[in-house]
Amino acid sequence: MDIRVAAYGVIIRDGSMLLSHWNEHGRTGWTLPGGGIDPGEHPADAAVREILEETGYVARLDRLLGIDTQVIPTARRHTQASRPLQALRIVYRASVVSGELRNEIGGSTDEARWVPLDEVSALPTVDLVRVGLRLDADEPPTGTFRRD
Repeated sequence: MDIRVAAYGVIIRDGSMLLSHWNEHGRTGWTLPGGGIDPGEHPADAAVREILEETGYVARLDRLLGIDTQVIPTARRHTQASRPLQALRIVYRASVVSGELRNEIGGSTDEARWVPLDEVSALPTVDLVRVGLRLDADEPPTGTFRRD
């Protein structure tokens, strides 16, 4: 089994959620901004880097919401893989510090958008959006995230 470890941010501001449109290998869907962790990279650093790459925003991580995992059978993989994939997803609550909304060029996402929370369910989203919203709703605010 292959494994992919990634870090994402749930960013909600003024009743809207920041989403990225994933468009890769002929499959698409709205997702949380974030992505794969580079070798040796701390997950928190990966989340901040990926949010910037996909949305144009510098983010601050407010708290760790949780870790989610799923196994993707070989037949559902996006590439010509010969084994299933375990996706390990580290999800943070984050907020925008600076920057301007922009779309990623040449990456796995092609659009970034603020979506009103009451419209998120009408979009074609990947399951990670539902997971992020559930984790965020389950986690009471407890101060600021610290990376030690």
